[in-house]
Amino acid sequence: MKKKFQDIIAEIEKEEIKNNAEFLSFKKKYSTLIKELNNEFINLPVETKRELGCMMNLLKNKMKSLCDDFEKTIKEQASKKDDDIDYTLPVDISLGCKHPLTQLGDEMSEFFLSYGFDFVDAPEIEDDWHNFTALNMPYDHPARDMQDTFFLDNKKQYVLRTHTTNAQARTLENKKPPIYSVCIGKVFRNETVSARSSEVFHQIDGFVVDKNVSFADFKTIMNDFLRHIFGSKTKMRIRPSYFPFTSPSVEIDIECLICKGKGCSICKKSGWLEILGGGLIHDKVLENCNIDSSIYSGYAFGGGLERISMLIHGINDIRLFYENDMRFLRQFR
Repeated sequence: MKKKFQDIIAEIEKEEIKNNAEFLSFKKKYSTLIKELNNEFINLPVETKRELGCMMNLLKNKMKSLCDDFEKTIKEQASKKDDDIDYTLPVDISLGCKHPLTQLGDEMSEFFLSYGFDFVDAPEIEDDWHNFTALNMPYDHPARDMQDTFFLDNKKQYVLRTHTTNAQARTLENKKPPIYSVCIGKVFRNETVSARSSEVFHQIDGFVVDKNVSFADFKTIMNDFLRHIFGSKTKMRIRPSYFPFTSPSVEIDIECLICKGKGCSICKKSGWLEILGGGLIHDKVLENCNIDSSIYSGYAFGGGLERISMLIHGINDIRLFYENDMRFLRQFR
């Protein structure tokens, strides 16, 4: 065993550690050897222990010394690197900020929370029932063709949600009226990416179900909401439209922010900009979600955050929201 001690000590003295990986390998190797020697040492006769005890201490000291030398070298190198830093160079200490879509989402949330709405969520990977059928779009319904859907299986039973209205279907199924809820989240459409369209974008979807809910309630809150987002002097108009989950259905425009209603290229000379869609919740949707439409009624609305943000800030390309270009994002501090 004396020979084994001598060989290990000789090996340690020859070791040259050049980097951290070699240091860790060295430490692991010799820690294991010392542990094995300790186990053998315990069972030796007393006389042999006295003879080999000094060698055991020498071995441990040699290893500790080599470890200490390496760690000292590392600290010196780190200190030298710090000395090479030019502390007089200017640095950018400006603070970051929330993404413009997050800022808009927060502003919308502030409004609806103040009106007593709660916030709900729903899966981005959705089944056919909650994305289409429960919302009055059965398999043969032509409205399905209005949305270019990402289907996730050959049977078309699961999709990437095409609208946040799936939160409406799930909430109405699992919650009893009165219901005042809003969902903000990502949606997905199989569209060609361009300055005006994206495969991924964000929507707000709000819905109310209670007794004696009327179109006048819907109109009132939409007017208040749009004035909160675009300013107290914002003018709104309502046009008939079609959505399978509302009846009657409308689209809501605001007076063009650029020309103030006079007509320009942005509003296509109309003086108005389309901003939201909605209407009274279709009786079929309520029945599909086990809510008695003879007792309860409701309204729903939805719109794209990117579109609204583009109008507020005069952004002409939706792709800017997703490119992480700091020159663009710094404008929203």
